[in-house]
Amino acid sequence: MQTRISRNDATPVEMLPGLVRRTLAWGEKMMLCEFTADAGVVVPMHSHPHEQVGFVQSGRVQFTVAGETWIAEPGDSYAIPGGVEHEARVLEPTVLLELFSPPREAFAAPSPD
Repeated sequence: MQTRISRNDATPVEMLPGLVRRTLAWGEKMMLCEFTADAGVVVPMHSHPHEQVGFVQSGRVQFTVAGETWIAEPGDSYAIPGGVEHEARVLEPTVLLELFSPPREAFAAPSPD
């Protein structure tokens, strides 16, 4: 298990055009990721078994979660239960911090040497 990683050492991964993920920290039961997104990015409706909580550091995002649509702005936080369908539409350049539990294996970063 890693105990510290510098953001500069976190590998940027382009998940969709204009959407970049950095896996910042992870343990046995949770994972922290930073997402930076350009205006106009759409993360299509999807679900996963992982519980997801997030914080809007900057920007604005329109979320649809379980059929309910709302806009998240800087300082807002949210929780998405595992297995619930959700999508995100980025309204302006945005930075999100999100925790996943359990960790999303597909988002795992190699341990720094």
